[in-house]
Order: sequence, then C-alpha cells, then structure tokens
Amino acid sequence: MAKILWNVDEKKYNDRNAHTLILTGWATEQGNPALTFFLQGDGEEISISQPERFDRADVARSLSELGEVWDAGFTLKIPEILTLAEKYTRLEVFLSDGSEKEVIFSSTGKELKAFCMDCMMEYRIDKEQILGKNTLLVEGWVLDQQGSDEIFVEDRAGKPVKCTINRGRRPDVEEERGITASGSREIGFSIQVDLEETGNKELLVCFKGPKTQKKYLVDVRKLKKEKSVFYQRMNLFSIENKDANRAYIKEKGLKEFLRYVATHQPDSVSVDYEEWLKSHAAGRKELLRQKKTVFKEKPLISIVIPLYNTPKEYLKELIDSVRAQTYTNWQLCLADGSEGSETRAFLNKKYRKENRITYKKLKENKGISENTNAAMKLAAGEYILLCDHDDVLTPDALFHIAKAITEQKADVIYTDEDKVSMDGKHYFEPNFKPDYNLFRLRENNYICHIFAFKRSLLERTGTFRPEYDGAQDFDLILRCCEQAERIVHIPRVLYHWRSHMNSTAANPESKRYAFEAGKRAVEDHYRRLGIKAEVEMTDRPGWYRSHVAIDGEPMISIIIPNKDHIDDLDLCITSIEEKSTWKNYEILVVENNSEQKDTFVYYEELQRRYDNVRVLTWKKEFNYSAINNFAVRESRGEYLLFLNNDVEIITPSWMEEMLQICQQKGVGMVGAKLYYPDDTIQHAGVVLGLGGIAGHIMCKANRDEIGYMGRLVSVQEISAVTAACMMMKASVFCDAGGFDEELRVAFNDIDLCMQVRRMGEKIVFTPYAELYHYESKSRGLEDTPEKQLRFGKEVKCFKRKWERDLLKGDPYYSPNLSLKEGDCSLRKEERNGEYHA
Repeated sequence: MAKILWNVDEKKYNDRNAHTLILTGWATEQGNPALTFFLQGDGEEISISQPERFDRADVARSLSELGEVWDAGFTLKIPEILTLAEKYTRLEVFLSDGSEKEVIFSSTGKELKAFCMDCMMEYRIDKEQILGKNTLLVEGWVLDQQGSDEIFVEDRAGKPVKCTINRGRRPDVEEERGITASGSREIGFSIQVDLEETGNKELLVCFKGPKTQKKYLVDVRKLKKEKSVFYQRMNLFSIENKDANRAYIKEKGLKEFLRYVATHQPDSVSVDYEEWLKSHAAGRKELLRQKKTVFKEKPLISIVIPLYNTPKEYLKELIDSVRAQTYTNWQLCLADGSEGSETRAFLNKKYRKENRITYKKLKENKGISENTNAAMKLAAGEYILLCDHDDVLTPDALFHIAKAITEQKADVIYTDEDKVSMDGKHYFEPNFKPDYNLFRLRENNYICHIFAFKRSLLERTGTFRPEYDGAQDFDLILRCCEQAERIVHIPRVLYHWRSHMNSTAANPESKRYAFEAGKRAVEDHYRRLGIKAEVEMTDRPGWYRSHVAIDGEPMISIIIPNKDHIDDLDLCITSIEEKSTWKNYEILVVENNSEQKDTFVYYEELQRRYDNVRVLTWKKEFNYSAINNFAVRESRGEYLLFLNNDVEIITPSWMEEMLQICQQKGVGMVGAKLYYPDDTIQHAGVVLGLGGIAGHIMCKANRDEIGYMGRLVSVQEISAVTAACMMMKASVFCDAGGFDEELRVAFNDIDLCMQVRRMGEKIVFTPYAELYHYESKSRGLEDTPEKQLRFGKEVKCFKRKWERDLLKGDPYYSPNLSLKEGDCSLRKEERNGEYHA
C-alpha cells in the first residue's frame, strides 16, 4: 500500500475570482508528516501557494488504524488556470512527503479549458411533472458565473416552444454556494408548458449564458406514461413484483389477482386528484348556504401573516381569497419586514376601503418568528389562524373553522391541504390527514396548514421562539397541542400551499438548520412532558425518530398459542432467544389440541433448552380468545406480548421498541410491522371499516415503501393492530376484560383494541419492531361451510358491538380515502359537492 493516502473529492472552477481551479479533498500519511503540493506544466514546476488544511473527522474515523489523524482535509486553489491551460499541453498536481510523490490531478490543457467552460454554468432540476392532463411543470435553479443567463424551451428541431417562465430567489442555493446578499439574484425558475398547444413528445429546456449553453431533455411521453393509471397497473407485472404476485395468486387465485390489477389505483391520489377536487369542493349553492348561516357565537378569527418581499400577484391572490370567505368575522393582520415601501403602496391602492385589514411596516426584518409575533400583536380576535404570505384559502375555510369552534368547542383546529402551481391553475399532492395523532406529530409536522388556535393558549405556551426559526410552526404546534383541551381536525382541503421554486431545497443539507430546529422542538416537547427521550433526525429530511428511556426492567410475558407446526414454533422461539436484546421475559406456549406425538416430544426438549419457556395445556376446543385469556391468568409479566407461532424476529431490539411506547402514560397497546416472506407488507396497522369491518392498510406494498404521508415508516396512533405481534400492559388487559370469547377466531384482536380505545387508552403502531409473518400456515383459510358459518356469526357479533364506531369511521384514516382498496387511493363516490365525513 502506498504511504501517502489521498482523495480529490471535488473539482470546481471559479471564474469570478482570478479564474481559479479549486481542488478539495484529503491527504495524509502515517505519523502525519508535512505534505507538500506542487504543480507542473509539461514537466516544468509552476509556483503555487500551499493549500488550506483542516480536520476531516470522517477520514480520521476510517483511517483509525493509522493512529491520530489531523488536518487531513485540503482546499488547493490554482489561479489563472485558463492561461496555464493555454500555455501547457498537460498540467499535473503532485503531492510529496519528501521521499515519495503521488499525482493527484492530471489533465490536458484542452480538457481543462472544456471543464472550466462547463463549470461556468450549473443547473439542477428539482421537479418535472405533468399537472392536470396537459401542463408540464419544470422547476429548479440555474447559476451562471458571469451573472446573467437566459432560459427558453425548444423542441428537438430547435423550434421555440411557447411557455411561461417565472424567476425567483433561491436562498437555499445561495446558502449552499456561499452567495452573499449583495450577490444574490433570481436563480430559481419555474417553467409551465401547455402541452395541448405543443403536442411534443420531447422538449429541451435551454440555459444560455455569455460563454456557455446547456440543455436538459424532458421526455414528455415518459412523464405522461408514468402518470397514467394503466402504466401503474401494468407495472404490477414487473419482475420486481414477481414473487409478490405469485404469493397473491396462490392465496387468492388468478381471477382475484386480475381483478386486483384491473381496479388497482397506485398513487391515484395524484393521478385523479384535480377531478376529485372539482366534485368535492364547495359549489355555488353550498357557499350561498354558508353565507346565510347564523352561528350562536361569532368568534373573530385573526389571520396572522408575516410579509417579506412578497410578489404582488401572490399577495393579491391571498387577500382576495380571504375577502371571498363565506364567514365574514375575520381580521387580516399583516406585519411587513420587506425592504421597501411597495407593499404599503399596493395595499393602499387596492384595499384602502377594507377595514378588516390591519397592516404594520416593521422597522427591520427580524426573521420569521419575530415578524410573525409582530403580526400577532395586531390581532384582536379570540382565535388566531396562521397563514403563509403567498398561499390561498378556499372560500369556505373560515366557515368550517368557525363551525368547529362553535359546535365542538375546539381550541385547536387544523385542516387538510394541497399544493397549487405558481400560476394558480393546478392542484396536486393533497395531504389527507388523520385526526389528532400525538405520536405521529412527534415524527413529523403533519399538521402544518391550516393551523388555528384559541388566543388564550398563548398565555400558557408563549409565542414564536426565534431559536426555532425554520421549524417555528412545528414548535408552536407542539406547545399548543400540549395545552389544548379539544383538538379538531377538519377533513377538508381548505388550504392551497403554493408550490414554487423556493419550496424545494436543491440540497436538503442546506436546510439542515431547519431540521435541527425541528429536532430540538421535539426534544423540548419531551422535556415539558417529563419524558426522558433522545431524538434523532432520520434519512428523510424533517422526519424524526424518538428513543424513549425505558423505566426499570419489567418482565414481558410472551404468549404463543400452538397446535403442532413445531417447525414454525421452533423458528419463532429460536429467533426470540437468539436475537432479542431484551432479556427479562418469559415465553408461554399454549398447547391446544395437537395431534402429532413429535409435538409433545418437542415441548419437553424446548423446556430443557430454555429455562424461561413454559408449556401450558388448553384442553377445550379451539377458541383463540379463551386460549389467550387462560394464558394471561398464568403469566407473571407486567407486560403481555401476544405472538403468533408463525413469526420470525428481524429486529433484535423489537421488545424495547414496543416497550418504550407501551410504558408511556395513556398507551394501552402497541403493534409491530410484519412482512410476508417476500418482503412485502403483511401488517402496518389496521383501518376500521376497510373492506367492510377492518383491514390491514397498504398490505402487499414493498417493504421499503414509505406509504401515503409516510404512514408505513411512522410511529403513530392507530385504531387497531394485529395480535400476531401485540404488546399491552397487563393492567390494561385486565381492565378491558380480556379477549371476547364469543369471537373464537376472527376480529378478537380488533375487538380488544376497540375496547382499549373505549377506555381512553391509545393503540400505537411502530415500524421499528420488524418481524416476518408466515401468515395462514398454522390457522388455515375459511374454506369450509362450518368455518364460513362461524365467521359470519363473528362478523355479526363485531358489528353489533361496534356499529356506531363503524358508522363514525376510523379517526386515523381520512374519509377522503378508499375503504374498498387498502392502498390509500381516493374514495371515488360522488358527494354532490359535499364531503363525506
């Protein structure tokens, strides 16, 4: 191995500062001797300054065998590189320790000039998609070092294509590239093309600077194809889905599989949303009815908005959307931190007669939190509604908020939302949220917009805190929800969040300050509640994972009913004993009517092998509920963990992951994430009403999918979980009365979850406890008349007990999503302009 270790991570060219080539990387050698950099042109040494050196913690960790490594990083600057490239045929950078040297960069003069010209302009495409049926949207940024660039669109033949181009600031890119305020300019772009006019299958987005021109190919045909429901259905036949399809056909038959393909609506929330919105938004008659409605109380709602260099057309659209509200008792509070007086002049000209608008020009821009606090000081309302300066309210937004306040006595209200294109013509990416879900909120700010709250809450929570800028809304939402007595979710899209070039970071790292602020907000939330927890940022920007400290070392009683199937049982128990990092547990195997002699021989051997395993014997006929109730009476644990015999542990810390949640006050039960052997989802929570009674959400989705609004990867409160892996407090089990023995086979776990929720205890799903579930191996299918008769009776029993809850709907699943399919697709029934809630 060479003595000198090195790597050049990045090569850049800076035309504005002495035409400089910049090499960034690391270099070191055992013992950390002084290393010298030198440049040669055609073998002739050229004088250069030695580079800046700095620590590289990542290099120090990976080269720990060399001992302590310091100042491994370097940034080498070679000025007037174009002159050198013109003069010399080949340029090389060497690194030497005095006795050995390494070539770390080599290029011909011609290659170097081409590289520098290419670096003169850089661009990034953040988004390319089809809006509606025939509008192409392309968003991103372009940065030319000469300080000027032109953007246009053409077809493959070079013919100009008519389009709308908007330019704007990209503070995220400016921060990432180190561009100062004085050097900032509108490097962001948003391009919209009406495809009905062009009819092109391929388009070129062209970026032209003084010295460089680049083109980006947009494959329109491919984008349309990928958006189509037919394409997404046919994608089910791809080789990646082969194993999942084979398992589905084996379980349900070819006919059912073909029906599933024909009706499957993957990502149909995006595909069909604009058509859905047209039929579900409040129509003219409904808006007229709302205007005539007289509430017993008529709370003043103050809409609080900080302004900062807001484009006039967006501000106008926002104000007009407020003035169009069917509920009229509102106040619009605008605190302006902009650099000029244009906004004041605009408001005086357009809205001087609107006495419900309160405006204040701030002496200086103090940031989003302080500017919003200044706007709140203008508020006279009993309720405050937060809104961004360039978004849009639907005309019935305040009506439904006022209704929630007067009829449900809500002190915190939030609604669904979607995104609107820059030109305001297209709506997409709706967020159909669950009802208030504290555990889900700790993962990510799913509430976002609209967020309204009773003004008096601020006396206990305080206002926005500047130290949480970037996540200031998240911080305030957490504090308000902690103090609120009645949190109401309105499952209607009442807010359109404008999607523009600033809404997508070119590099998530450039928004790291905001994500770190969100992490601190969650940590602060735990401190206020007296919960010992560590919070970490996940790979998904703006999403967090909590590690709650476990109190003591409570015993967990794992209960596993079993009839024969000793191979399955052995795999299950062996995986528990060999993989689990939690050690204080017992395993109760409940023998029920096994017929094979080998089973009983295995039981004896099992108890000799593990001193924490006991075999109990159930002598009556099979009744899953009665069997588990019997085992609980024999258990010793403070916590119960019901487990199927056909599961295999994946996560070593699976019990800790469930226990850290189950131990929390107000939590009665926790469920895990289960996979089929082909790594598709078997269980990620149960939705009440799905398929008629209750069903597993996102069943058969790939293991690595995040699910709609991240539901497959989020700890969250949920209506029910499966007893194939279900932990609960023994005390809660006792208070709930255990499993209902009238439900011998089906729905007994869902029924117990419903009973626990009726007691006011939460059911929580965690994706961080993972197991394989070889479902139906041991229980079999409902394939005989006797079994089908029994199943029918249990359906009637469940409906009788929980009819009111079934009619009300699952609070953690939007009424706007399908109960026929378990893929979170749109619910298609027409509502005549009204939502079904």
